[in-house]
Amino acid sequence: MTHAPQAPSAPVAAPGISATTLVGAFQATAASRPDSTALSAFGEERSLTWSEYRTAVEEVAAGLADLGVGHGDTVAIMLPNSPEFHVVDMAVLHLGATPFSIYLTSAPDQISYLFDNAGNSVVVADSAFLDVLQRTAAPTVRHLVVTNPAGAPTVHGNGPATITPLDELRGRRPADFDFEKTWRSVRADDLATLIYTSGTTGDPKGVELTHANLMFVMYTCNLRFPFDVDGAAISYLPTAHAADRVFSHYLATVTGWPITTVRDATAVFGAVAEAHPTWFLGVPRIWEKLRAGLLARFSALPDGPRDATSAALEAAIRLVQIEQRREPVPADLQDAVSVADERIFADLRAQLGLDRVALLMTGAAPIAPAVHEFFLALGLPLQEGFGMSETGALGFTNVPDDIRVGKVGLAQPGTEAKLADDGELLLRGPHVMRGYRKAPEKTAEAIDEFGWLHTGDIARIDDDGWVTIVDRKKELIINAAGKNMSPVNIEGKLKSASPLIGQACVIGDRRPYNVALIVLDPDAARTFAAAHGLSDASPAALIDNAALQAEVDQAVARANEQLSRVEQIKRHRLLADEWLPDSDELTPTMKLKRRGVTTKYAEIIEDIYSSTAR
Repeated sequence: MTHAPQAPSAPVAAPGISATTLVGAFQATAASRPDSTALSAFGEERSLTWSEYRTAVEEVAAGLADLGVGHGDTVAIMLPNSPEFHVVDMAVLHLGATPFSIYLTSAPDQISYLFDNAGNSVVVADSAFLDVLQRTAAPTVRHLVVTNPAGAPTVHGNGPATITPLDELRGRRPADFDFEKTWRSVRADDLATLIYTSGTTGDPKGVELTHANLMFVMYTCNLRFPFDVDGAAISYLPTAHAADRVFSHYLATVTGWPITTVRDATAVFGAVAEAHPTWFLGVPRIWEKLRAGLLARFSALPDGPRDATSAALEAAIRLVQIEQRREPVPADLQDAVSVADERIFADLRAQLGLDRVALLMTGAAPIAPAVHEFFLALGLPLQEGFGMSETGALGFTNVPDDIRVGKVGLAQPGTEAKLADDGELLLRGPHVMRGYRKAPEKTAEAIDEFGWLHTGDIARIDDDGWVTIVDRKKELIINAAGKNMSPVNIEGKLKSASPLIGQACVIGDRRPYNVALIVLDPDAARTFAAAHGLSDASPAALIDNAALQAEVDQAVARANEQLSRVEQIKRHRLLADEWLPDSDELTPTMKLKRRGVTTKYAEIIEDIYSSTAR
């Protein structure tokens, strides 16, 4: 059964929403809000108005044109979340060229692969990354533009690359350069960006997204979540990820909302408290850590306020669970939660900076129901969504007045969805990528002859069109008895069972039963150590602590109570490691690299299965 697009509602007027290209949207927005703040750097005394932003874009575009960048070229960007990123990326777009970002933790060989695939001759980078770029084999690169260039050495790949400070570049301009004529020549079918999939296995693929793809995403966002006139956005996720571009860079381009850039992602909630964004996206790990932090904060309250907060939270979660079951809410419970919201939760939302949020989204990986229910109980409209780099980061969302725990929602307006015979989710719409760069065979594998994008995810679609993601098609566990299971679902139960469990990887494919590798959450580990008078809060010091082991054992038991017998974890092992983003275990956006984990910990996994005792 194919689920066709919903009928669109009336869009809200936004300065750039009617444009056909991102550069047209930018120019319309800059003209409509010249004196309004466009970009500001969190923790730094600097910002740009839209007029200043536009001037900077023109100057950088002229400088890049002087280096030979023109229509159809590619430009690599290796900058932290900062006003400079937005200026440079938009300047490249105004030339009809294609900007793409590099994960800041990338190794030289990884960067070399991207440069070879993209074919760029120019890199714009923070000088902090000169060392890694020095060790990159990049025969096509001829120009390196750097911010903070003091003392920067000359960089050589397989051929010399000239270094130009960004400030100096802004002073260059070819004699025949016509900025307005150049940006007006950009077409909707021109390539707007390359998103290199971080991927849990294999080399990254370069997703080619056009201006038309991305403007369609913005248009449909405005249909389902009408843009506020005076909104605000936060940029803190890696700019190499489609989500940051869509939820900050492109969003502000069409709305005129100010963007607060956050150079250090660990400081994001400080920026949120300051900026009070109207749209905010976080991966599940962000929400897990915030929940753990808030629970620790509640526990540290004096007896009276602690008891009141605990009772209020318990009642609010109960109300959420009743609403999720579509059952009538008892009047006394509704009244109690309303009072608690007024006396406790409203102030908390204001303190967090989430008191005016209109769209609060979690994505990139499944979120545990207990975590989701917690934020709904606080009165925060957190909803799960589903998108891919191949669709401009969006495909399915809940709707503002109907948020359903465990579901990624309905297809966005203009998006068609259906299931293949094996349960794989298929998408079709104007936001589906042009293809994978220089990989026609991979493109043909992903997009069939009828235009359906094969997502690689197993899903369910109910009669009303609501989608539930089961798991990645290639990651389903099929045990020795032939039972199909979702490891993501089991891992979610484990992580929501105790704040101490920061990461979990379930193993059981072609095995007689499931086991789990468990990694401690660093913040929860420190809290545990302090509460037990332990000076060393490192995982290596804690995993042999009997009290901690008992807490983790109890958490696994609680998780097992929510699982069928065949899904339950029969044995588990605490690891002395911390799994960090962009490592053997996690992608830059903190998705589990299942193959990387099972390879790295192969001996431990075999030991768990062969052991008769813990």
